Amino acid sequence: MQPLPGFRDFLPQDWARQNYIFEKWWEVARRYGFLQWEGPVLEPTEIYTKKSGPEIVGQLFNFTDKGEREVALRPELTPSLARVVAAHDREFKKPLKWFSIPHCFRYEKQQRGRLREHYQFNADIIGEASLDADVELIALCIDLLRAFGFSSKDVVVRVSDREFWIDFLRAQNLPEEKWQETLQIIDKSEREPREKTGAKLGPLAESVFKILDGKGSSEKLDRVLDGLSARGLADFAQIDLGIVRGLAYYTGVVFEAFDRAGKLRALAGGGRYDNLIHHLSDGAANHPAIGFAMGDVVLAELIDESPAAKAHLDKAVAAQRALDVYIVIAKEERRADALAQIQRLRDGGYRVDYPLAPAKVGKQFQIAEQLGARLAILFGDEWPQVAIKNLATGNQELVACDALLTRLESMARETGRPG
Repeated sequence: MQPLPGFRDFLPQDWARQNYIFEKWWEVARRYGFLQWEGPVLEPTEIYTKKSGPEIVGQLFNFTDKGEREVALRPELTPSLARVVAAHDREFKKPLKWFSIPHCFRYEKQQRGRLREHYQFNADIIGEASLDADVELIALCIDLLRAFGFSSKDVVVRVSDREFWIDFLRAQNLPEEKWQETLQIIDKSEREPREKTGAKLGPLAESVFKILDGKGSSEKLDRVLDGLSARGLADFAQIDLGIVRGLAYYTGVVFEAFDRAGKLRALAGGGRYDNLIHHLSDGAANHPAIGFAMGDVVLAELIDESPAAKAHLDKAVAAQRALDVYIVIAKEERRADALAQIQRLRDGGYRVDYPLAPAKVGKQFQIAEQLGARLAILFGDEWPQVAIKNLATGNQELVACDALLTRLESMARETGRPG
């Protein structure tokens, strides 16, 4: 039996990698003053069709539940966020700076960097219209990537402005009902031959290509780069008006993060959506907003391809797995004494394991090393003393059992860690 297509098993070493990613996301978001929230995995299907149209149903894991309700596993969290903000609108001062790490599901063709389930980091600022909020969120995106060991030589955040393009289309006297179709053509232009894009754009092609070739300018985007420059992050960002993001609800600055080598799909993406909460809440709340998401699948691929980032991950995973102490029970009559000490050590915050069944002493030491234990503590003939062995250096000393915790604390002060 195998997992369903596009789904994953997480063995202990795999989940240790996930924990590393989750912890970095959490640490950086909290440094920026974001608060964590969460929504339900199952929502009414309507909440997604209202945001993205009926065509989204083809990408959902949706069904009729036992209460005859049309429901779906969440493909994203923004509709849930809009519902929650509307329901609790008066309970929180604005702006809100919220983040989440949801498990999301999409019924679509699996390919490199895209599965049918994934975890993603979401961050949103609700209730702030100033450009400072846009800069803050882009800076957060950059710092998340920096936290994994990536430099400006590895990744770039490409920043654009939907409002720039709307003004352009308006100036070209293009009917409003054709704006979204045209924006989608521009958004896809990098991924298809220019001749094909030109044919789709028709009379607009020459003017659009001039902009995409770097002859367009945006005072707003210059201010965004100035804001990032003040933080020392400008090397991670560039203005790229070819980034449009095809979803209709974006209203201003949009951005996407990529690996510099261009081997992978976008690492993160988002932008300003000032009207979406009003629309999804049926007018119950009306707040400017900006948000982005970063998925774990593409991020993990880039980490594996970067020696520096991979070294950071491997070190963190090894630290998660390592034990502080492995208890070696050389004499079974000492097992009750060992168990009492094990509980005291665990109560003191030490990561401790021991043999659940009798085993030869040599095998116990072998298991201790396999588990990455820093110390082995042997309960044997020396009782009421125990032997503490540093498994890295081989150094060993005898300590009275009732003085064990005190000695471990002393060792921690001497070395910065037990052993």
